[in-house]
Amino acid sequence: MISGKGASKGTTPVGAQTEEQAAKWVRGMFAEVAPRYDFLNHLLSANIDKHWRNRTVARLKPHLSKPNPKVLDICCGTGDLTILLEKATGTPVLGSDFCHPMLTEAAGKITRGQLRSPLFEADGLKLPIKDASLDVITVAFGFRNFANYQSGIEELRRVLKPGGVAAVLEFTQPPNPAFRAVYNFYSRHLLSVIGGLISGSSDAYSYLPESVKKFPEAPLLAQQMRESGFQQVEFEYMTFGIVALHLATR
Repeated sequence: MISGKGASKGTTPVGAQTEEQAAKWVRGMFAEVAPRYDFLNHLLSANIDKHWRNRTVARLKPHLSKPNPKVLDICCGTGDLTILLEKATGTPVLGSDFCHPMLTEAAGKITRGQLRSPLFEADGLKLPIKDASLDVITVAFGFRNFANYQSGIEELRRVLKPGGVAAVLEFTQPPNPAFRAVYNFYSRHLLSVIGGLISGSSDAYSYLPESVKKFPEAPLLAQQMRESGFQQVEFEYMTFGIVALHLATR
């Protein structure tokens, strides 16, 4: 089990004392911001979030180009990565989230895009998926919100076939100390204020920088994935290290 700076059991919203309370808080927070979620993502990231997802799909291309790959995008939110995965494979992929309003937003986008990916409501820590049944499982900006990171890693591995790959795209702390200081200032003092004003939920955008701060830094998360039985674990930083993409094979 990992230890040291950046290591923690799972997300810890203010006031949550148990994993169940943490999950309930996160679900309610996302339900509150769902209608403005896409607009704020693109605004606050200057549209760079689109590049991060496109890069994820590009790195997964060898797996997505196989005949009829079984793909699941968990914590799919409003469906941006799910949609890219369907377009990359040319066939429907599965998308899941435990926040119903987010799935409603995703369903609308899939319908408008004349796509076919089915969505279902499920907790990413307790997926209604058989063991060793998926070729690819992805999670973009949702892993950080799990109430238990170790359980999340184990669930990713459980549902993958031998040789299957997990992709975890997540915010992290930039490795450069100077840029980290600038980024943390932006997150705490600008992102939280702008996000709170536009979304109407100050708690949601105050939670964001705190959740990133408490989340295992990229090398630690990679170590935890290796210790959990994943092989060929690697990660790459993007945009000066504010985001990391982890790839790991069962």
